[in-house]
Amino acid sequence: MALVIEGEETIAAPIDKVWEALNDPAVLKECIPGCQSLEKTADDGLAATVVLKVGPIKATFNGAVTLKNLNPPHSYTIEGEGKGGIAGFAKGGADVTLTELGPDSTLLKYAAKADVGGKIAQLGSRLITSTSKKLAGEFFSTFGEKVGA
Repeated sequence: MALVIEGEETIAAPIDKVWEALNDPAVLKECIPGCQSLEKTADDGLAATVVLKVGPIKATFNGAVTLKNLNPPHSYTIEGEGKGGIAGFAKGGADVTLTELGPDSTLLKYAAKADVGGKIAQLGSRLITSTSKKLAGEFFSTFGEKVGA
């Protein structure tokens, strides 16, 4: 089951600071809902463990995240894939773009695509779509608060 989520967040920080934070595993770990661990495995790769609850199913996903199409400090693509055992799998990515609005203001836009399968996919597209939108929204609003602080 595939879905697309788009959104934007205005962050009260200079574009370079926002870019740095988007590439900092410690910042990302604090912002990803349910993230238990996030470690750099290569210049463009991270290993993650995330616990998610979708409807009645709670699962731990172990996965890998790769950063591609890096165009500092303006854009990149983040791609990931996680396996949640019997709960299923989730894979997807997001194109993230930064636009300088002023010396201390940056517009972050994202267009995310996700694909889920297994037991979680059987919960129905409405529940998965609403949960995915909620998680994406939580991530970017938390990110905006932390970086803009």
